[in-house]
Amino acid sequence: MKAFTKWINLAMTSMALTGLVACTAAPTATVAPAATEAAATAAPEATTAPEPTAEPTAAPEPTAAMEPVTLRYANWNVGTEEENNIQRQLVAAYIEMHPNVTIEFVDMSGEGGWDAILTAYAAKGELPDVFMANNVPLYAQNGWLADLSAQVADDADWQNVPQILKDSFTYSDKVLGVPAAQFVMGYFVNKDLFEAANLDAPEYGFAVEDLEANAEALTDIDKAVLGLDEMEPIMGWYASTQDENLGWFSFDGTHMNYNSAAFKDAVAKAGELRQYTWQGLTDEQKANFKSAGPWEAFLNQEVAVRWDGGWVLPDYVQKATFDWDFIGIPGGSQALVADAIVVSQTAPNIDEAYQFAKWMSFSSEAYAKEVELAEAAGSAPKMPVSVDDASLELYKQFVDKPGVSAALDNLNASVVESLAKLVPGYINARWEGKPGIDIGEDKDVNMWFMFNFANDGKFKYEDYAERLEEFANTTLDEAAAAVNK
Repeated sequence: MKAFTKWINLAMTSMALTGLVACTAAPTATVAPAATEAAATAAPEATTAPEPTAEPTAAPEPTAAMEPVTLRYANWNVGTEEENNIQRQLVAAYIEMHPNVTIEFVDMSGEGGWDAILTAYAAKGELPDVFMANNVPLYAQNGWLADLSAQVADDADWQNVPQILKDSFTYSDKVLGVPAAQFVMGYFVNKDLFEAANLDAPEYGFAVEDLEANAEALTDIDKAVLGLDEMEPIMGWYASTQDENLGWFSFDGTHMNYNSAAFKDAVAKAGELRQYTWQGLTDEQKANFKSAGPWEAFLNQEVAVRWDGGWVLPDYVQKATFDWDFIGIPGGSQALVADAIVVSQTAPNIDEAYQFAKWMSFSSEAYAKEVELAEAAGSAPKMPVSVDDASLELYKQFVDKPGVSAALDNLNASVVESLAKLVPGYINARWEGKPGIDIGEDKDVNMWFMFNFANDGKFKYEDYAERLEEFANTTLDEAAAAVNK
């Protein structure tokens, strides 16, 4: 995975959706419903041909591109046929534009998780032709994925995809997926709460010291206001602000740096700021708040600075009754979350599958359609993936905040958060792997336990940092070798 490693090192130097449960039954294929009455027919109505003025010639043979193609599609964002959400309407629009194409939705319901059900389909030779990717390295290792390098090479929309995203899906110089969505992640600020406290609200580019000072100044538990929502995200971004060679959760493009001074400081900083967050409240203090948890506190104006992802922007646009903005990560950056769509090697027509995958991901034409559908639904579209002037103007009709615009202008300096989808072995190196550690009565704990309880007094993080780093990096090396075989 040399190309990916080279990119992530460069990016770090220069700078969520839960899968449906799985089943092993055969797919229940249904043709995508039409978004409008006009889309209900599979092909346009025939019109009466004019009288010929010259000797008629034989009709040309149909091209391969116009031959009937059926593509099987799996995604966790399509809802039900009855709901007919925007994603289903986008599918219907594609069918209307390509009457030779039939899209069948693959049934992904059942038990076992997204990847388990994909594995079951693959074992039966029934892998979906185009599908949302929860773990690109796993699919690459299994040999499921089509190389789309030739398809994207001369694609004008691909040229406008941020380089940090293009490189995210490149493994050993092969493009094995395309970004279906991108979301900036970072801090959002309630500017009205700062004004009420006679303080200047932080803006995109603010300093780490500002976050600490503001968290203390805005916290007033008796008045049900917290300066900061949660402590856990600090461990994700902090090390990258202290060491330019580190990215999300200390990843440097190849390894985790759990034993580095920067990450140890991140763990410590999260502990220091806990007192200003929801995690620092006692049950008695929580009773002062009308929010049931930190996820509600921002819209309820009970937290001044909230960590969240760009998927909340439609909600904030529609529901926030106060002045707010996106301020990102201290230092003038943001985390970047990406969803991915991939094409199966077994798709009946790779070119047609790519065109459909593009329509459902980074097509500028599809984005204009999504904007139209979102407006009709009284909602807001997601951020464009192929970022050109026209798409940005469309987006700003719905979300026009200085911090959001600054982040969109600075995407290539982002800290990539979606490492679980992109980096072989990351899931075990960060959450699920067991490094052989017992903590009191908790035996053989996993990596998640070690980070989640690092500030709970169960143990001293620095006592285990070296061991955690060694385990994580052995895991990453083995997983990378398996993908590159």
